[in-house]
Amino acid sequence: MVINADSAQVYADLAVLSARPSAEEMGGIEHRLFGAWDGAIPCSAADWAAAAKAEIAALHAEGAVPVLVGGTGLYLRTLLDGIAPVPEIDPAVRAEVRALPVGEAYAALQAEDPERAARLAPADSQRIARSLEVVRSTGRPLGQWQKRLEGGIAGQIALHPLVLLPPRDWLFERCDRRFTLMLEQGAIPEVEALLARNLDPALPVMRAIGVPELGAHLKGDVSLDQAMAAGQLATRQYAKRQYTWFRNQPPGEWPRTESQNDSWERYFASLFQF
Repeated sequence: MVINADSAQVYADLAVLSARPSAEEMGGIEHRLFGAWDGAIPCSAADWAAAAKAEIAALHAEGAVPVLVGGTGLYLRTLLDGIAPVPEIDPAVRAEVRALPVGEAYAALQAEDPERAARLAPADSQRIARSLEVVRSTGRPLGQWQKRLEGGIAGQIALHPLVLLPPRDWLFERCDRRFTLMLEQGAIPEVEALLARNLDPALPVMRAIGVPELGAHLKGDVSLDQAMAAGQLATRQYAKRQYTWFRNQPPGEWPRTESQNDSWERYFASLFQF
């Protein structure tokens, strides 16, 4: 069984823009947690990890082997290592922090949690806001909470990871081709339908790669060629960040392959040869 570990493919609204596998591509193998969340409901790393743990336990009970596939490192880290037990944020504090311009929020974080501020880019609005609301709501910086990770399952399972790190020029060419194919497969109608829902622009589904770029085209702000170029650039930039994360963050003993021509069938078959 295949379990999705991609933060865009969890949303039902993003079948095309997340390159969710088609029924033909699934090849008769059951896939879980693909399109499982409505776009109006944000899927946090903790939400996904809880759902993934339940699916893994159910599959183990059936005698099946779950195969997690996806490139959202935070999801995988939360599942394996656990998450900081940060209490619920005071809604008034959250509203106050989220209303601040990013420059003011960063300056406040520098004063209230300088260690965390030093680790963040001044324009990283999402992480800055999260860090500031935590220290203001709980009285403790996020770094202290993160030293108490809870709920990880790494010690309870037999893990057989494989990190894919194909040549970057090959990867980036595929990124460009991927976005072009999405346009051919219905990305614009998908974004039209999403915009018609009038969802909060801050929701993850509204910030997914392709939604802002094609949304700008649909609003008449840019041409289709400009939107496509912007979408391709955003895809390459995201792939670069993922590549760097998976090269450096997973444990050193996790096997890595840098070839796009490896035999995945042979690798996965070897996992069952105990």
